[in-house]
Amino acid sequence: MAKVKVPNEVLKGLMVVRESGLTNMFDRPVVIKIAEEMGFEEAADWVMAHRKEYAEGIFRGFEAEEDE
Repeated sequence: MAKVKVPNEVLKGLMVVRESGLTNMFDRPVVIKIAEEMGFEEAADWVMAHRKEYAEGIFRGFEAEEDE
C-alpha cells in the first residue's frame, strides 16, 4: 500500500510530534494539541480535517506531496 501524501509542512509537523515522544500518535486530539503548541498549525489543521487519511497514514506511513 502506498504512503499517504500530505503537504510538506504537514509532514514536518507530524514528524516533530512523533519524534518528541510526548504522545501516542493514535491519540489524535493530543497530536493536534501538541502540533499547535509547537507551532505546526498547518499539521494540526490537516489532522483535524483529514481524520480518515490520518488513520490510514498511521498504518501506511506519510510522505510529502510532490511539488507541482
